Amino acid sequence: MIEFQNVSKSYKKGSKAVDGLNMTVNNGEIFGFLGPNGAGKSTTIRMLTGILNIDEGKILCDGHDITAEPMAAKRSFGYVPDSPDQFLSMKGIEYLNFVADIYDVADRKEKIRTLTQKFEIFDALNNQIESYSHGMRQKIVICGALLHDPDNWILDEPMTGLDPRSAYDLKEMMRQHADSGKCVFFSTHVLDVAEKICDRVGIIHNGKLLFVGTLQEMRDTFKENTSLEELFLEITEDAQTNI
Repeated sequence: MIEFQNVSKSYKKGSKAVDGLNMTVNNGEIFGFLGPNGAGKSTTIRMLTGILNIDEGKILCDGHDITAEPMAAKRSFGYVPDSPDQFLSMKGIEYLNFVADIYDVADRKEKIRTLTQKFEIFDALNNQIESYSHGMRQKIVICGALLHDPDNWILDEPMTGLDPRSAYDLKEMMRQHADSGKCVFFSTHVLDVAEKICDRVGIIHNGKLLFVGTLQEMRDTFKENTSLEELFLEITEDAQTNI
């Protein structure tokens, strides 16, 4: 479970990138975090993962405060960032062993084989990551995030660059993870994907949370018989008009 309690973050005086965010991502669900570019999605995720400091409020991962108990909180999640261009000088296998060392993964050999074969990069593990295509880099980062079998998956635009087979497999894995009673929190611009796989969504715009709930609850609130894409555009455009 992930809890945001009145969380705010400012990059410059008088302008809040995230403003008083209150939101809970429950165990047993896929939660889609939606918003236009610059809405505050990545800032929220970077605070959640401890990359950015929180100005106000508190974020809990399985009850662990990311600020007060950073090690315990970080052990409870796996994180896929919005850019896979990291540790490029390492070979794929070196990167995965490095991650396994951090999380004390005992049965790493079998887990590495299983994950990398699923995402079809096993044969490239002895190559440097800088030689990988964007999609392959995305796959190695996903494998690293899932290697220690975390309860909470935090995925920032995880489908970017994935081929159709790998995107399908990842969505299936997300569903299985949530159905096992664990938590998937992911941001995406692909609203069709969110509509198909999310149990609930949250919409953020200009740092403020505009809606949290199921698609049906959104339709009940705003407009019946409407797609998530149309509802998203209506909600964010109305919010922009009211600024």
